[in-house]
Amino acid sequence: MQVSSLNEVKIYSLSAGRSLPEWLSDRKKRALQKKDVDIRRRIELIQDFEMPTVCTKIKVSRDGQYIMAVGTYKPRIRCFDTYQLSQKFERCLDSEVVTFEILSDDYSKIVFLQCGRFVEFHSQHGHYYRTRIPKFGRDFSYHYPSCDLYFVGASSEVYRLNLEQGRFLNSLQTDASESNVCDINPVHFLFAMGTAEGKVECWDPRTRNRVGLLDCALSSVTADTEIDGLPSISALKFDGALNMAVGTSTGQVLLYDLRSSNPLIVKDHHYGLPIKSIQFQRQLDLIISADSRIIKMWNKDTGKIFTSMEPEYDINDVCLYPDSGMLMTANEAPKMNIYYIPVLGPAPKWCSFLDNLTEELEENPESTVYDDYKFVTRKDLENLGLAHLIGSSLLRAYMHGFFMDIRLYHKAKMMANPFAYEEYRREKIRQKIEETRAQRVQLKKLPKVNKELALKLIEEEEEQQVTRKRKQKNLPSLLKDDRFKVMFENPDFQVDQQSEEFRLLNPLVSKISEKRKRKLKILEELEAQEQEEEEEPEGKASDAESSESSDDEKGWVEEVRKQRKLLRQEEKVKRQERFKEDQQTLLKPQFFEIKEGEEFRSFKDSAKKQKLMKKTLGDRLKLEENLGTLNVSDTTVGSKQATFKLKKSEQQKKQQEAEKQHRQERKTLRRSASHLKSRRGRGQLFH
Repeated sequence: MQVSSLNEVKIYSLSAGRSLPEWLSDRKKRALQKKDVDIRRRIELIQDFEMPTVCTKIKVSRDGQYIMAVGTYKPRIRCFDTYQLSQKFERCLDSEVVTFEILSDDYSKIVFLQCGRFVEFHSQHGHYYRTRIPKFGRDFSYHYPSCDLYFVGASSEVYRLNLEQGRFLNSLQTDASESNVCDINPVHFLFAMGTAEGKVECWDPRTRNRVGLLDCALSSVTADTEIDGLPSISALKFDGALNMAVGTSTGQVLLYDLRSSNPLIVKDHHYGLPIKSIQFQRQLDLIISADSRIIKMWNKDTGKIFTSMEPEYDINDVCLYPDSGMLMTANEAPKMNIYYIPVLGPAPKWCSFLDNLTEELEENPESTVYDDYKFVTRKDLENLGLAHLIGSSLLRAYMHGFFMDIRLYHKAKMMANPFAYEEYRREKIRQKIEETRAQRVQLKKLPKVNKELALKLIEEEEEQQVTRKRKQKNLPSLLKDDRFKVMFENPDFQVDQQSEEFRLLNPLVSKISEKRKRKLKILEELEAQEQEEEEEPEGKASDAESSESSDDEKGWVEEVRKQRKLLRQEEKVKRQERFKEDQQTLLKPQFFEIKEGEEFRSFKDSAKKQKLMKKTLGDRLKLEENLGTLNVSDTTVGSKQATFKLKKSEQQKKQQEAEKQHRQERKTLRRSASHLKSRRGRGQLFH
């Protein structure tokens, strides 16, 4: 059992903990309970209270004895008997259930609205009858005085099915394109339906006329809410004769008084998820609203949050057990959650022992299991010299590390590092020195690559900051831009200032680079001094910057001419060096070695091949036929068949001759051997 508290409201999760698999025998289950403490402490309120995969809807019969849940897969319904704390029966269905309604006080009369437009009726013994409605249904309600079922769905009509006569009646024609939910007031039997356009239409079943219209989509938009798109109605619930709560697809809950068209209060879940369920708790005047992520309980008069719950899995439906503090949820998981909140009311009669259990827990509060423990990793244990304790009772394995007693941790740390106070003192002194350094003139930290380019960009930024007006926005810097980050880190992007293109495009770079080189030297010296000295006196203002003005156009032209002259001289020097290298190199004859088995042919063969390649395909085929390497014949079908023979090289011919000679030698050897054997048999070999 898991206990949580929010706003001093304790919530007991009765379904927390591991569940035992069904295929285990009773003996193995008892053995597991003896060994595992978590299994022994868990509370299984109702045996096998779960679904195979997912539970979609959960409801309680009016007499409170039966809890019914539908889910998948396969589509099925399970009925649990609270008096026996176990499953009563299970029935599989042909298609998934959208929603269902218990018509009787017990499980003897149930109606299912299924996905394939089917409406299925079940009696006490099982399946009773099945019919279809014209359009896909999304919700339905039962009108007890007239025995009518009202179906709403993907249509503008509300279909009526009379269970006493066993036939469909005239449908109600609405202004909505589609309807999502509906409900009937239990006091005066007013029928209300929520539409996809965010409106609620109220109809009188006696006259079959619309008596009211509420625009909930417009009322749900307040100053504090942010809505994307038009909200539709996703939940609807009556409370008494005059109150009605409406949930929207954008996560708002609106509480209405039927005598007014304006909501009394608008509560936002702040998740933007559609409201799945709305329940009323009359003892404390609370509204329990739930989306797929959270269950919120809040006061219907003030809107103040009472408490909230966030299950591990998405919520499909919420059911409040009548006149008690028990809450059940249908989740996107096999297990159905059961919560007990003592503040809402007492425990049901069939599990009254919960009151005694919770009272004992409140009288004897237990501290959290790991309050006095320290979490350490394996590396921390090695640093403390406690790696030999792994596997002992002093360490408890948890996730990627261990829990150990906090007192043992402090003792081991003092023994492993007795000079911890000295390190702490040095760290504090270093922090104070850093604080004083921050007040001085900050040095420019330049990257390792393209330092001069970075210094140029910094100077341009400083000039722009001085000349920029206040209203102008700050422009992005290349040094801080991630797209140009590699240019100042990778040495492959280093600017080559000796290249011809750089010197012609930047003729004045020589003079400007000298100034920047001076600055770079000063900055490097200051950085070296900072690294050597622990406490540095405040730096003096550098006079590296000169007050020289930029050269005029005449100086720029002269600089370009100088650079061009230098480039021409360099080219002449390179040409002379190449000429000298060419004179020194002497032409030497080259010899080529012919492979073994090949004969040297004259260069006339290559000329013949070139002439042959210039001829057409027909001429080449005729030439091949004359040489005997190609044979063209007509087939019976009328097509032509061509067979080719590959030309044999001299090496292949020699190899074939050698093979023939080898075969002849083997034949002679065999003949001589057979002749000797025959002579031995006749006795001619020995005299």
